[in-house]
Amino acid sequence: MKVLVACEYSGTVRNAFLSRGHDAWSCDLLPSEDGSNRHIQGDARDLLDDGWDCLIVAHPPCTRLCNSGVRWLHRPPAGKTLRQMWRELREGAALFSDFWNAPIPLRCIENPVMHKHAKALIDNYREFAQSVQPWQFGHGETKRTCLWLHDLPPLVPTDVVGGRENRVHRMPPGPDRWKERSRFFKGIAEAMADQWGALA
Repeated sequence: MKVLVACEYSGTVRNAFLSRGHDAWSCDLLPSEDGSNRHIQGDARDLLDDGWDCLIVAHPPCTRLCNSGVRWLHRPPAGKTLRQMWRELREGAALFSDFWNAPIPLRCIENPVMHKHAKALIDNYREFAQSVQPWQFGHGETKRTCLWLHDLPPLVPTDVVGGRENRVHRMPPGPDRWKERSRFFKGIAEAMADQWGALA
């Protein structure tokens, strides 16, 4: 299977598919964290017409789309204006739309629950197919992740474990907090590679 993992700099999902023999590539505006030659630095939208079998968008920018940030569309944070907030919302919705409507047979986009303004801006929007938790895939943590799926079956939990630590939510402020919060869970990536890779 030829797999594009968009919006991923860590290589977690890419490497899960690579280790199972797939032709997998990651793409992000940032360089690859692991220095892999299977990473394309740039805008993943420029690659959507390159004959992929599967698109997995691991961490598209979601700050303006998610329910938790809807308040900023009415009262912007310090240093921002309402016009900036709404422009960023439109940009985020356009990015999601481009991935959701990509000419790729199998598609998955990861994102938090969206607010109504984001949904209204996305072309051909439909609700997410499932939500998963890290503790269903071997990580004793909570971080609800919604998956929008096109012609892919919902993931089946592989390793339900105890522990419900909310590590990601409780991360202290810092310059790399956004990077650590967006890091994908290896157990979920491996489930994607095992279950969706078998569709090839």
